[in-house]
Amino acid sequence: MFAADRSATTNTQSLLISFGGRGKGPTPADSLSTVLFHPSGGRLGPYLGLVGHLSRRGPVSGVRGRGLHPGESPHDDVRAMADLYAGLLSELPEPPGLLAGWSLGGLLAWEVAHRLPADGPRPAVVMVDSFAEPWSACHTARGELRERILGGLPATTAAEERARAARTADAHLTASAAHHATTGRPGPALLLACASEEQAAQKDDWLRRDPSLDVRALPCAHFEVFDAPRSPLLLRHVDDFLTAHVPAHP
Repeated sequence: MFAADRSATTNTQSLLISFGGRGKGPTPADSLSTVLFHPSGGRLGPYLGLVGHLSRRGPVSGVRGRGLHPGESPHDDVRAMADLYAGLLSELPEPPGLLAGWSLGGLLAWEVAHRLPADGPRPAVVMVDSFAEPWSACHTARGELRERILGGLPATTAAEERARAARTADAHLTASAAHHATTGRPGPALLLACASEEQAAQKDDWLRRDPSLDVRALPCAHFEVFDAPRSPLLLRHVDDFLTAHVPAHP
């Protein structure tokens, strides 16, 4: 678990966490700044391997979900999260060149990109098995999704921390059950779609919003995407996309 997932504070600013990154050049112009958005449950821990990979290109930051720390109430609305998170990006030393996330995190990356100034830089967006339509359109029951999310917690997680995680997961599932993704191209975007009964509808739903969306398949289930045997293909797709669409940061 990342330290950002467990350090206790009620400061909203702490939702934006810096993971560092060494970049490939001597100046910010030579590196790619990335922001990763939390999946349902609010934790950034699933992104450990992705952070390590992307930090070779430049600084990586993450936005955790509110509700994980004492005194916080979780968001239960995607629009409210996206509005808040878009504002947090102004605190970064430079505008991000990449917004990315898994599941709800990818949807948040998409929505935040749509909220950035139209006359400013347009970051690339990477969505890992995210859905444009509410999760209730899928064939996975809410209770099963909740258990899979909470199953990612370490066995040593304290009862109070587990209770906060459960409340946050519930709030995020409520948010996902009501949100329809914004239509339009926010910038170059990639959808990595996992193998499932919903994959065809998932692709169609996104392509209706952005016909130029780059869509690539991952031969694994939703909760397997960051497993060690699966990561190389995911990272290769991300690298290929960035090379094609963010040529200043090969």
